[in-house]
Amino acid sequence: MRAQLLKIPMPLVNSFSIRRDILPYVNNHWHYHREIELVYIKNGSGTQFIGDSVRPFKTGQAVLIGGHLPHYWKFDDVYFSTALETTVDVIVIHFNNDFFGESFLNLPENKIIRKVLQESRKGIQIDNSYGQQIGELMENIFLSVGTKRLLLLLEILTIMGSELKSITFLSPDFQDNAWVRDNSPISNIYNFILANFNKKISTEQLAGFANISVPSFSRYFKAHIGMTYKQFLLDVRVGHACKLLIEGNMNVKQIRYECGFQNVVSFHKQFKEVTGKSPLEYQKFYFANIA
Repeated sequence: MRAQLLKIPMPLVNSFSIRRDILPYVNNHWHYHREIELVYIKNGSGTQFIGDSVRPFKTGQAVLIGGHLPHYWKFDDVYFSTALETTVDVIVIHFNNDFFGESFLNLPENKIIRKVLQESRKGIQIDNSYGQQIGELMENIFLSVGTKRLLLLLEILTIMGSELKSITFLSPDFQDNAWVRDNSPISNIYNFILANFNKKISTEQLAGFANISVPSFSRYFKAHIGMTYKQFLLDVRVGHACKLLIEGNMNVKQIRYECGFQNVVSFHKQFKEVTGKSPLEYQKFYFANIA
C-alpha cells in the first residue's frame, strides 16, 4: 500500500515546528514526509505502524522517526468514543535533517547527535525510563523562545544518543542501508546477504570477504552486526516477506519462494516467531488498520 506524502508547514519565525494533538484522528493515515518526527505520547495507547513494524504503543513512550519513513499511530477505539472523556495528548516536533547546518553536525562534540539522526532512518523508540524526561523537555519548548528552543531540542537528542541501545523498528531489509555503502569487509558481507538472501549462502563464501576462517566468522559477524548470522538472515527474509505482504501484489506461496523459504511449515513458524502473527494474519491486520 502506497504511503501518502505529507507536507509539513514550517513556521516562518522558527527553524522547527512543534504542536500538541488532543484528537485521535490527526494524520491517522499511512503517510511520510521529508522531515524527522519526534513524538511523545503523554496520554494514549494503540498500535503504531512504522515501516514494516507493527507494535503497540502506550502512555509515556517517545519515538524518533527519520524523514521519508512511512508511519502512523492508530489509537484504541476508546479514544474515539464520545460517551467517555478519554482524550489523547501527543506532542509532535518536526525538523529537517540539516536544520542545524552540516558544519555544526560535523563538530566532534556532536558525534552523538549525528549518530541519532542517522539511526532515525530505522525509527528509534527510547527506553520508557527516559520518556517522561523527554516529554517534559518538549513541553518546555512550548514555553520557550529563541535560542533556548534549540538548546532544549539538542538536549533531547543528546539524551536519545546516550540510549541508542533502545529499540529500533525496521527489519534489515526495509531500512535505508546507507551506513554500509563503503568497501569494508563487513559492508561487503552485509550487502551480499541483502542481495542474495533468497538463495543458499555458504558461510565459507561470507568468511572469504573478510579473509577469516569459517569458525571465526560467527564471532566476527556478531561483533559487527550485533546479532548472529542466522538471526540476521531470518530477519532479512521475514522483513522482505512483510514488505511484500504490505504491497499485496503476491500470494503467500509466491512470497515464500521470493524470500528464500523452501519449506511451508518453517516459513509459517519462523515468520510467527519474528512477528507474532502468521503471514495472512499479519497482512489482514495491517490492511484492516491502515485503511
